[in-house]
Amino acid sequence: MPEKKTIVVFGATGAQGGGLVSAILSDPESEFAVRAVTRDIHSEKAVKLANSGAEVVSADIDDLESVKAALKGAFGAYFVTFFWSHFSPEKELEEAENMARAAKDEGLHHVIWSTLENTRDYVPLNDDRMPTLMGKYKVPHFDAKGEANKFFYDYGVPTTYLLTSFYWDNLVYFGMGPKRNAEGKLVLTFPIGDKKLSGIAAQDIGKAAYGIFKKGAEMVGQTVGIAGEHLTGNEMAAALSTALGEEVTYQQISFDAYRGLGFPGADDLGNMFQFYHDFADEFAAKRSLDFTRELDPALQSFGKFLAENAEKLPLK
Repeated sequence: MPEKKTIVVFGATGAQGGGLVSAILSDPESEFAVRAVTRDIHSEKAVKLANSGAEVVSADIDDLESVKAALKGAFGAYFVTFFWSHFSPEKELEEAENMARAAKDEGLHHVIWSTLENTRDYVPLNDDRMPTLMGKYKVPHFDAKGEANKFFYDYGVPTTYLLTSFYWDNLVYFGMGPKRNAEGKLVLTFPIGDKKLSGIAAQDIGKAAYGIFKKGAEMVGQTVGIAGEHLTGNEMAAALSTALGEEVTYQQISFDAYRGLGFPGADDLGNMFQFYHDFADEFAAKRSLDFTRELDPALQSFGKFLAENAEKLPLK
């Protein structure tokens, strides 16, 4: 049997990377082996990955030499950055450049860069329909990723640019799920009007990435958008009602109201939802459900995701 080609997965204990690690390790016919990168190789999740058959290593993505060491001898890599751990687009840009440069220096054959739109291509900084944040961004956690695409291009890294979508997992883990109002009724609140929101189960991002690696060289240089479904707020509320066995209604709020909610990153997310709303058709058009399903034949619908996760929803 030929030696398996190593894919280095950054964020291996997180949502996206964990899905990719699981997809590779659960396929007995896979041509790939996994090198899982995590900050703490002794964490419970890291130990579980090692016991599942992954090579687990530690790396500091702020240190170029550390990233290069993690990539040494590998065939490919999955790169993702972690904006919400530091809220700094500049730091995210530096980390992405470290990844691109290290991939070039180590001669990787196929890289997937988990990216998003640079919203300033749609809403210039002098466009006041949404506020400019941090002096030079519209949606900081989008814009830095989109801007960082240039590093992989400029360094000549053989890259697939993976455009992800809104995580349905945010309803469970990020406080975006339905909440009870003063009358005790469940209400799902988003500032997206009647537009469709492109969403996906985070685990399916990793599975789709595995599909890209399996397709191989034909995917190099391509930008691929993925989603599980494109749903309106009312459609999401209806699916939640079915899963919970209790009526959930959808409530629209303004972008300004969401930006003013006061939690860390509320202004960023308020702008994000405004971008989703104002460019819903363009956003969805870049995320083919059929091609996502080709990459990930077990792609979950929102209903299937809820069937497996509804009991985890914090409904207070």
